[in-house]
Amino acid sequence: MLTKEENDLMCRVAGDAPMGDLMRQHWVPVCLAEEVAEPDGKPLLIEAIGRRYVAFRNTDGVVGVLDELCPHRHASLLYGRNEDCGLRCLYHGWKFDVDGNCVSMTAEPEGSAMHGKVKHKSYETVEWGGFVWAWLGEDDKRYPFAPPAFAPMQDTPVSVLKMRVPANWAQITEGQIDSAHSSSLHSSDMVPARITGAGADDKSWYRPSTDRSPSMQTEVTSYGFHYAAIRKPIKNAATHNYLRITEFIAPFTSLIAPNSEYNVATVIVPIDDETSFFHFIGWGGRACPTTKEWRKFAHAEVGVDVDENWVPLRNAQNDYKQDRDAMKAGNYTGIEGIPNQDLAMWVSMGPLVDRTTDILGASDIAIVVFRRLMADAAKQVAQGQTAIGSGAAGIPQVEIASREGIYPKEVDWRTLSGPVADPTAKEPAQ
Repeated sequence: MLTKEENDLMCRVAGDAPMGDLMRQHWVPVCLAEEVAEPDGKPLLIEAIGRRYVAFRNTDGVVGVLDELCPHRHASLLYGRNEDCGLRCLYHGWKFDVDGNCVSMTAEPEGSAMHGKVKHKSYETVEWGGFVWAWLGEDDKRYPFAPPAFAPMQDTPVSVLKMRVPANWAQITEGQIDSAHSSSLHSSDMVPARITGAGADDKSWYRPSTDRSPSMQTEVTSYGFHYAAIRKPIKNAATHNYLRITEFIAPFTSLIAPNSEYNVATVIVPIDDETSFFHFIGWGGRACPTTKEWRKFAHAEVGVDVDENWVPLRNAQNDYKQDRDAMKAGNYTGIEGIPNQDLAMWVSMGPLVDRTTDILGASDIAIVVFRRLMADAAKQVAQGQTAIGSGAAGIPQVEIASREGIYPKEVDWRTLSGPVADPTAKEPAQ
């Protein structure tokens, strides 16, 4: 367990919290590209890591991110006019381009010395993998954008669902690196089958194991850590292991073991200390679902399962629309959709978990590593050190990949991580 001070270091991002500083030493996925799809369209409020910004796509199709409040009298630019390659404040007509230059001052007299001299705080952006990424930290710490592991190429198929969750980022992330819970919470959607590796269709995911209590092994990396959940396979259990290798890429991304059709990842971006945006991603593979198919499969469709602000329509007030009759008929949770099942658990913990009192077991080794790693990483940032995984301290994320499969027991899972498995390692059993 953590002390209260360590728990706060790991969880809190608002104000001058070290964890917020750590996250701003990374490129931050601040919104989905689809949210600012229209040139000269409606500006978008960005809430990220305890601060507020406004995003807009200008006439030329370039996305800008600015501080939300106009530097003149601090009215919100969210209500501004997005026109002629700039965002104009409604209050006095000051207009800013994507670089923060004030290109028009309607209320100031012609010839004023202020014209051409005012600049608003702007943030460099990159569009990649379905997201708009922004550098929200100090300019002198900015490093070149590198493609995320779930979108190694610009044309990599990526489908994203999004949910606004009233829970701290760390307890959501712990759910992504906890392989043991999937054998219980998601057991009606992750179905055991006599197959040689994880499979998927438009109804369920399939696993070659009925083992509900995996053993865990972890290894810390320069970018975070990875671990293997080791289960007994349905076939050849005496000689083989079923391995599921998960990668945590600090501070936002987890790569979950893939299936035969596509890969899976999550991105968690804190809004503040008690609210987060959860992104569940299907990507790459031989048959990545479309965004529409992905959201339907996960019961996270806009207008059906989440509102226009990504707020889930299943919530604690309606018991997540849990169907007790379905539970009696054999469905484990009675809650439709893997993300919604997780949501019920995260939110039930309260907005920010007190980790000084929880009891951990053998299946929680990855959780223990995550907590210690990130609490220590926040301490290091508070002491002026470079954030974990950022800049030269990190590894290009295109080289990181999760894995799964049935392997002979003598195979070390660590040789299977990375872009290419160790050539001396044996192939998965067929």
